[in-house]
Amino acid sequence: MKTLGLSDVIGPIMVGPSSSHTAGALRIAYMARRLCLAEPKTVEFRLLGSFAHTLTGHGTDKALVAGMLGLAADDLRIRDSFQLAGDAGLAFSFVTLPDAEYDHPNTIDMHIVDAAGNAMSVRGESIGGGAAVIRKIDDIDVRITGESTSIVVRQRDETGVLAHIAQSISDEGVNIATTRMYRERKGDIAYTVLETDQEVDGAAKAAIEDHPAILDVRVIPGDARPGCGSVDAPDAEEALQRFAEADFGTGAALLAWCEKHGTTLSEAFLAREAALAESLGYADRSLAYLHETLDVMKCAAQRPIDEALPSMGGLIGGEARKLADLRERDGELCDDQLSCAIAYAMAVLETNASMGRIVAAPTAGSSGVLPGVLLALQRTRGLSDGDLARGLAAAAAIGYLITRNATVSGAEGGCQAEIGSAAAMAAAASVELMGGAPAQCLDAASNALTNMMGLVCDPIAGLVEEPCQKRNAAGAAVALVSAQIALAGIGNLVDFDQTVEAMRKVGRTLPFELRESALGGIAAAPTACAYCPGCN
Repeated sequence: MKTLGLSDVIGPIMVGPSSSHTAGALRIAYMARRLCLAEPKTVEFRLLGSFAHTLTGHGTDKALVAGMLGLAADDLRIRDSFQLAGDAGLAFSFVTLPDAEYDHPNTIDMHIVDAAGNAMSVRGESIGGGAAVIRKIDDIDVRITGESTSIVVRQRDETGVLAHIAQSISDEGVNIATTRMYRERKGDIAYTVLETDQEVDGAAKAAIEDHPAILDVRVIPGDARPGCGSVDAPDAEEALQRFAEADFGTGAALLAWCEKHGTTLSEAFLAREAALAESLGYADRSLAYLHETLDVMKCAAQRPIDEALPSMGGLIGGEARKLADLRERDGELCDDQLSCAIAYAMAVLETNASMGRIVAAPTAGSSGVLPGVLLALQRTRGLSDGDLARGLAAAAAIGYLITRNATVSGAEGGCQAEIGSAAAMAAAASVELMGGAPAQCLDAASNALTNMMGLVCDPIAGLVEEPCQKRNAAGAAVALVSAQIALAGIGNLVDFDQTVEAMRKVGRTLPFELRESALGGIAAAPTACAYCPGCN
């Protein structure tokens, strides 16, 4: 399993509207493209689970085609992927299978034929936050994440083949991180999947192919950590030891680290990130990445205030401008800080719903809460961009713990896992920026999670628009309320770790209809059903 880092929590930078159903879907198709032996020419996408109910509403269809074309998750051309596919000679079709069996609620099967006539079936799962896993190739179970460079070898199951593969890679100076072989029956066709610590060039691929039992070799480049470049490899054992000391898996461990080293939440998380980068052989560029995400957040929050952005589904657009008009007329009910937070949070969701570029924090559907709060604090408290970057790091510490110990996916845990987590992150960041202690930051995060506990995910017509936009605004308000309670020195009877565990358990008990399927909650109200093409 991948070790979570900064960009897994504050990120990815992506085109909206959904981290699981847009960025994650694109990632599945992108990895499937890399598994092709020639340029893909036809592909049938078969959508299972929640994907079967939210195909167009989350831009999943456009994202899948974009991934098959090799586009990145933050490429604004995703909006035009159908036209780009036509220009590239890629034929595609979609089949929704809401009653088919699946292991994960976000599952896609693909049948691909490439330019050389090779046919291949691939099953992928979107596991949250834009990440994805390939689970099957031609009905053989595999596990390919693309987090590190992956080599996928199709071979006849014969003695000595695995040794040949390992030797070929070693001879090219590439270190193998993991190796797994998958097969249906002894002596039949098998797949060997290797993850490596370095990139794999054509020489290594050719060396592997130089064996009669090797049928073909595919290479999937690994994810590059944003802003990171390679450095001279440190002493591996010492680097891993430093990361083990800096890593914290619970809120209690985080507080213990802060107390031992006299640090804030943001300092503790940035120390962990630096140690993680060193252990992976990267230069740490965390602060540069935080400023990059802050720039994207600012653009996403400001443009809809200047001009109304119509959404993909047509349910929202212009709300942020209306809030700005209300402020200009002195008609606000809330104070300036809360009014700003509401407007910015709703503006980001407007950008998201129009397939604009946003930062998932921790998801696209909840991407307005954190920038809404931080940008409001900057406007009303005179905070610098450096302060906001520090706030983002504090928020990342909370988001990391929730992601690690529960979930931030609406399809797995309901909207409490998305808006609730975002509110917890923003609450902790607010406390740190106002001079609160680390323990108060965790108290604020617990308050937010408690107040959002049980919130269902019920997007009308399967669109990340309504009630998502208003819930981002509400999440920003909950974050500020939760932070103020904690700053007053009011503690909690239940600590942060137990609150996260309670949220995880509640999410598991929510029925499928209340976890991003658009089949329950407000999405099932008669008026809401009128907006759903499948209900008419």
